[in-house]
Amino acid sequence: MAGQVRGRFAPSPTGPLHAGSLVAALASWLDVRTRGGVWLVRIEDVDLPRCSPAAADEILRQLASCGLVSDEPPWWQSRRDLAYAAALERLVDNGLAYPCACTRKDIEQAAAQAGWVHARHGDRPYPGTCRPERGGLAGRPERAWRLHTGRAAGAEAVDWTDRRLGPQRQDVQATVGDVVLRRADGLWAYQLAVVVDDAEQGITDVVRGEDLADNTARQILLQRALGLATPRYLHTPLVLAADGAKLSKQNGAAALDLADPAQALRAAAGVLGLQLDLAPSASLGDTLAAACAAWRARRWPD
Repeated sequence: MAGQVRGRFAPSPTGPLHAGSLVAALASWLDVRTRGGVWLVRIEDVDLPRCSPAAADEILRQLASCGLVSDEPPWWQSRRDLAYAAALERLVDNGLAYPCACTRKDIEQAAAQAGWVHARHGDRPYPGTCRPERGGLAGRPERAWRLHTGRAAGAEAVDWTDRRLGPQRQDVQATVGDVVLRRADGLWAYQLAVVVDDAEQGITDVVRGEDLADNTARQILLQRALGLATPRYLHTPLVLAADGAKLSKQNGAAALDLADPAQALRAAAGVLGLQLDLAPSASLGDTLAAACAAWRARRWPD
């Protein structure tokens, strides 16, 4: 349907959902439901060594127990190799992608020679060592494939507006460098996969955790390079661990307790700043209905 809102929740099946995951899932579901759209679930298992089919099945069961069910059959990134290969081929044909032979150590040495300081937990910009105009592979074996940000229009200033965070800008070339499209281990990079999938699924609105806001500029750059539409973005507040870090599977976040799904949803709604005037015994359906009403009242900009 022309103009129909289409959103998605795209978990990585490295373990069951935790409290932070449910916040993102609920927000994306509410944003779609309150605008009469279609809500999808996509299993982002492109990083095969870290992902588990059993975890994916568990995630789908957890979502269903909370009343969050995909309106169309879920997609699995591990089954989409041909689509990603076609996107890479298109970039290569347009002179926007090239093979790279650099190891992590090579990149660290080049960055040190250039005097670049690497912020802890931050991206290490790729200095373009293997760009074709700099000699390419120079006889070394191909390891990865990268986007040539020097040829990608607007890489020095990607502007976008987040529906919650407001105006954003990132110089992708300076802060990230030439984005990896296919990894040295032969797996597809997340950035390419998510851009291709969002476009093919017709996603109009991406609602996800604030920790992924930093990925948005490079995804917009890839969308432009591939001639794809750019969705609207809304990045939600994060659930924090006791030490103030983002709650995640990597820092030992406990699996979501769904003994009382309605209570879990009320807690997630609270993180989103939604006040639900409900009794503790309110049903799952009443909880979701109240959350929809509270989301509408927030009047997130489109």
